[in-house]
Amino acid sequence: MIVAILGGAVLAALLALLGAREFTRAARDRHVAISGAESGLDDDAPSLLDVFDARFRRTRPGRWLVRELDVAGINRRPSVVFVAGLAVGVVGSIALWTLLAPLLGVVGSLLGVLAVRAYLRRAKERRREAFVAQLPELARVLANASYAGLSLPTAIAIAGDELAEPARTELSRVATRLRFGAPLQRALEELRDRVGSRETSVLISTLVVASRSGGSLVTALRDIAETLDQRKETRREVRTVLAQPVVTSYFVIVLGVVMLLMLNAMQPGTVDKMTRQPLGQVALVLAFAIFGSGFYAIRKMTRFDV
Repeated sequence: MIVAILGGAVLAALLALLGAREFTRAARDRHVAISGAESGLDDDAPSLLDVFDARFRRTRPGRWLVRELDVAGINRRPSVVFVAGLAVGVVGSIALWTLLAPLLGVVGSLLGVLAVRAYLRRAKERRREAFVAQLPELARVLANASYAGLSLPTAIAIAGDELAEPARTELSRVATRLRFGAPLQRALEELRDRVGSRETSVLISTLVVASRSGGSLVTALRDIAETLDQRKETRREVRTVLAQPVVTSYFVIVLGVVMLLMLNAMQPGTVDKMTRQPLGQVALVLAFAIFGSGFYAIRKMTRFDV
């Protein structure tokens, strides 16, 4: 019964959002049609979503979210991501309030923040992994361009045109910075800050040293390309071996929540009573600490940097 109520509430909220979106779009189209009929000119007035997004970008959380979305390579409105995180927090708070205890509803409200941060962190990790996977090909393109007698800024611009995403966007930014007079080292350091990894640092250091002191850049880039290919295979093998422990770390958190649900199902109101008594509160805090420590320990042991 409770699950049906929650499902109906979430469905009603989604339908309300869709209805508001369609109403806003219809109102905007009607306004454009009327203005065009009266003045003979198209009116490109911003919608309510555009106005809200512009105002949200000027806030401190909005600026942080814009920067994180840009680094993660996500083409989404910051306001939409913020509202989605807020909706997750509201639903999580209602779920914990109803299924377990009212006091845990406060904890559920933090799920929105955690969901947004996890979404951004995962997107940045995927983008970084995709860029690292393109580094051998990038080194070969730079080596071929340098062997043809082109300068390093020109080689970077050519690599930005030939490679796929995310290397295309990142290298295009570096090439744009170089065209506007930025030093090569500063432009490459900005690239390292955006998609920092050990492989990227090695390649950037090689390019910076070669631009300063000269040397056989072509030979160095070809050797780096071969080394990066070997490291890519090693990373793939290590990631395959650690796949099961990573899943286990998330299963630890799920197991803790399931245990609370089972305890409350066998004796309704048990978790609510625990949150109202000092001994129960201590027990819940210790349980959260144990499961959280287990999750952190497993994630720490399975993290690698080869």
